[in-house]
Amino acid sequence: MATKRARHYTEILIERGIVSPDQLTEAEQMARQSDMKLPDALARLGYASAEDVAKAMAAQHGLEYIKLADVTVPTAVIELVPESVARENAILPLGEDDGQLRVVVSDPDDFETFEKLRFILNRPIVPVLAPRDMIVEAINRHYGQTVGESADTMLQEFTDTAIDFTEAEEQRISGQEQIDESAAPIVRLVHLLISEAVNLRASDIHVEPFEDRIRIRYRIDGILVERDSPPKRLQGALLSRIKILSRLDIAERRRTQDGRIKITVGDKELDLRVSVIPTNHGQSVVMRILDKDNIKIGLRELGFDEEAYRIFKGLIARPNGIILVTGPTGSGKTTSLYAALNELNTPDRKIITAEDPVEYYLPGINQVEIKHSIGLDFARVIRAMLRQAPNVILVGEMRDLETAQMGIQASLTGHLVFSTLHTNDAPSAVTRLVDMGVPAYLVASSVVAIMAQRLVRVICRKCKEPYTPSEAALANVGITPEMAATASFARGKGCTSCGHSGYRGRLGIFELMLMSSKVRELTFNEAPATEIRKVAVSEGMKTLYVDGLSKVCRGITTVEEVARVAKLEEQF
Repeated sequence: MATKRARHYTEILIERGIVSPDQLTEAEQMARQSDMKLPDALARLGYASAEDVAKAMAAQHGLEYIKLADVTVPTAVIELVPESVARENAILPLGEDDGQLRVVVSDPDDFETFEKLRFILNRPIVPVLAPRDMIVEAINRHYGQTVGESADTMLQEFTDTAIDFTEAEEQRISGQEQIDESAAPIVRLVHLLISEAVNLRASDIHVEPFEDRIRIRYRIDGILVERDSPPKRLQGALLSRIKILSRLDIAERRRTQDGRIKITVGDKELDLRVSVIPTNHGQSVVMRILDKDNIKIGLRELGFDEEAYRIFKGLIARPNGIILVTGPTGSGKTTSLYAALNELNTPDRKIITAEDPVEYYLPGINQVEIKHSIGLDFARVIRAMLRQAPNVILVGEMRDLETAQMGIQASLTGHLVFSTLHTNDAPSAVTRLVDMGVPAYLVASSVVAIMAQRLVRVICRKCKEPYTPSEAALANVGITPEMAATASFARGKGCTSCGHSGYRGRLGIFELMLMSSKVRELTFNEAPATEIRKVAVSEGMKTLYVDGLSKVCRGITTVEEVARVAKLEEQF
């Protein structure tokens, strides 16, 4: 016996008298010619509303149709789906029943999205139908953003319209003073992107051009998160607007450029450091968001345990010597050094810094920006600094032999010198200086301590919950039964406050190596970093990994997070 064929939604529309066969043929022709979906063509011609089509699709597939304007979804259900997932796929959770999640969708035939949602949410999906624009409005209502105030919404507007802003905007924004903020779409879009990034606590905004799209990503708590992409045709206008704000040359497309943007978001005054580099498909932009609140952090808030805090505070009170902070880019070195300078910033001390560039302006501290274009490099600035009779000197980075030698000279003549190096751990900094060409005896006599650091994400306080890992899992990461007995393990469930990541904010893990007599002797003899490490650990140095595990046992972060930034073998 033949199975009865399910009626197509277009047949249902005709049966219900909403559209005629001729109108349907006209809409199908328009959809083919304009490369749009048939429901959009029907709506564009005025033959069938989005609601009519959604009801017919629901009848075709035997699904429930829902009028979202009358529905309020509980917060607990909304928190089951991250906002980014809801917006990217135009879906809204309605409720949970027997482990299944009822989700409002606009296209019942989009099986790819269903499979993606099943994977992301780790549960079966029961689709319910509603028009796309109603779903978007409900998302804005339930996730706390209003239409027109969201960057995602605006990008959708750009995507849905065929207007090409590229050339027009590039011409219009060349005269910044004539811009009407309410009328210039690109102006509003850039402002919304920056505002959204600030509200999401992002440290960087990445605008990356590719062959067929522009990718926008925010770095939140050290992790890159992709947002909705603007259409490729907006590339020129978007870049021009950013360059105008940064006071960069719009016409220059072949060279790298650096600039700054001063902007007010809400009641915050922010500096954005802008870097532009040419790529195969256009110019890539990174905007580093410099929030002045970040430098108000004290030594206590950095993440030191009691012993490390006591030792470090004693070190920065010394009258002379070099204190080095090491770690990769984005590991919090600048924040730690600024916290130390703020601690030392008293009327009886003169502090001078040499930075490339000056990220934050500190009241009461003399800050000099390196300008290589005019020959104002680190070595020359340090040489001039010494004639200013400072007590404390900060050298942004010891990049070369001359800078390192000048820094060492400053420390040997009675100055306390802070600086940074790009090494993976504290012992490697010793061998790095020797490799640069600094005599080993000078390193041994001038350096008083080296601190390596990384940043780990902190478990979100709002959704934090205790849990007990298995013994095997603990053994794999080096946590002994004795450590586990007194530990308070925790993890984040994920909520709207942390973007459903389970983490909110970051904290430092540290490896503080003091230059003891044994370590100095090894340095003098140019011993390898592994040997220096063994001696330092035997004398009580906590490695990055061990410090990270102590924060895991205190319920501050997770094993996965520590393993992401530090290696297990580092504890040995």
